[in-house]
Amino acid sequence: MDCTETVVSKIDGVIIRELEINTDKRGWLIELFREDEIDSAIMPVMSYISMTRPGVIRGPHEHKEQTDNICFFGPSVFKIQLWDNREDSPTSGKSQVIETGEKIPLAISIPPGVVHAYKNVGVRDGLVFNAPNRLYAGKEKKQDVDEIRYEEKEDSRFKVTF
Repeated sequence: MDCTETVVSKIDGVIIRELEINTDKRGWLIELFREDEIDSAIMPVMSYISMTRPGVIRGPHEHKEQTDNICFFGPSVFKIQLWDNREDSPTSGKSQVIETGEKIPLAISIPPGVVHAYKNVGVRDGLVFNAPNRLYAGKEKKQDVDEIRYEEKEDSRFKVTF
C-alpha cells in the first residue's frame, strides 16, 4: 500500500513512507531503509533504537544539518508533532500531528529546521528506531551535538498539543 493514501506530509521536505510488515509463522520483519528507496543525501550513517514508556514525550527539538529518519512500528501507539521552523520553506510556520505505531507503521524523514516531538499515547512501552544522516556529536563524538532543544524552554512556541 502506498503511504500517500493514508498519511500525507503537510510540511515541505518531510517524507512519510508506510512500512510493510512481512509476517510468517516465525514472526515478522520490516525493511526500514533501502538504498534504492531513499535519496543518498539523507541516507543514514548511524542508527539507534529507543524505548519510550506510555505517556512520555521526547522533544521538541530540531537539527541544523541532520535529517532524522525515524521509524515507528510498535508495539505501542505514538503521536508525532512537526513544526516547520524554516523561514525559506513554502510551508514555513505549518504544523502537523501524525498518529503512528503498531497499526500504522511509518518511516518519517525529518529535514533540518523541522522541529519534532513524539509521545507514546499507548498503554505499552514502545520502540522507536532512528537512522540519522549525521553522526551524533560527529566522528569519535568530538563535535557539538547538532540539536536545538525546546522542551525545557518556558517561552517556546513549540508546545506538544496532545
